Amino acid sequence: MAFRPADPRKPRHGGVTMADIGRLAGVTQVTVSRALSTPEKVSAETLERVRNAVRQTGYVPNALAGALASSKSNLVSALVPSITNVVYSSMLHAFSEIVRGRGYQIMVSETGADAEREEQAIAAHLSRRPDAVLLTGVKHGPAVRRMLVNAAIPVVEIWDLTDTPIDCCVGFSHAETGHAAADFAIEAGYRQAATITAGDERARRRRDAFTARFGKLSGTVPLAVDFDHSASLGSGRQALAQLLEQGAPKGMVIFCSSDQSAQGVLVEAAARGLSVPGDIAVIGFGDQEFAASTEPGLTSIRIDRHVLGSVAANALVDRFAGAEAPETVHDIGFELIRRGSA
Repeated sequence: MAFRPADPRKPRHGGVTMADIGRLAGVTQVTVSRALSTPEKVSAETLERVRNAVRQTGYVPNALAGALASSKSNLVSALVPSITNVVYSSMLHAFSEIVRGRGYQIMVSETGADAEREEQAIAAHLSRRPDAVLLTGVKHGPAVRRMLVNAAIPVVEIWDLTDTPIDCCVGFSHAETGHAAADFAIEAGYRQAATITAGDERARRRRDAFTARFGKLSGTVPLAVDFDHSASLGSGRQALAQLLEQGAPKGMVIFCSSDQSAQGVLVEAAARGLSVPGDIAVIGFGDQEFAASTEPGLTSIRIDRHVLGSVAANALVDRFAGAEAPETVHDIGFELIRRGSA
C-alpha cells in the first residue's frame, strides 16, 4: 500500500495522523500508539511495519498530547538575554549536556534582558507544558512570578543570587564583584576611576558597588558613562572618547560592565596613542575567551560558566528525583584574573 501525500495545492487541516500510520502498516491506531510509546509490548514484525510507515510518511508523534496524558513533556525551557553571547551559550552547553543525558530536550528563547519580552516568552513556553524552567536573573515582574509559581514545576534562576528564589538559584554576588574590582584597583595604586556600564540591571549593581567602595577608599567619585543597550566593542570605544572629552585624568582605572566594552576601550586607547596601563587601566567582566589575547591582556572577573551550567542542571536533576530538602541557593563565586591592562 503506497502512501499518497495530500495535494500541496489544497489547504490541509492537519498532517499525517496515527490513523494514517495504522492504515499504512495494516494495524489498529491503538497498536501504533503502543509501538511508538512502549515498543517492547509489540512483536518485532509489527514494530518494523509501523516504523516503515513512519519513515515513509515523515510522521512525528504529538508529544504535547502524550504530555497531557502523562503529565510529562520531557522539555526544559531556557530563557537567556542573548543566544549569541558566549557568556550564555557556553553556560547553556554545559547545562544541556547534563539535562539531555537525562532524556530532556532544551527549548530556548532570547529575552534581550527586557521584562516584557521575558513575560511573553515565559507565557509561550509554559503553554508547551515544560517540566522545568531555567531563567536568567532573579529580578522578575509580579506576573512572571505568579505564572512560574502557579506552574508548580522546578525553576532555576541563574547568574544571580537571592535569599527568596522562586524555587532555587545558581549564581554569584554582583555587588561583591564590584567590591572586588574596587579593592583590586586601590591595592594596585589607582586613585581615580571611571565606570562604563551597559543597560542591564545586574551591570548597574556591579557599577554601584564599585563606585561606593572605590569612593570610600580613595576619597574620589568615579566618573560614569552609562548606556541603555547591551555592551559592544563600539560602545566601549564611544565611552572612552566621551570620558576623555569630559577631561578624565590620565592614570585612572576604568571598570567596564563587560569584556566587550573593555575591548572597545583598548581599541580606542590604541587609536589615540594612549598606553595601557600607563595612561589608563582597564578591568572587564566575564573573562571571555578573547580576554587573554588582547593587547595588553585584559584584567577581568571570571565566572566559571561551565560550573554555572552544570550546577544549574544538577539542581534540576535533584528536583526531578525528588531529593529531600534540596539546596535553594548555590553560590559558585568568581575570580579576578589579573593581566596586563591593570
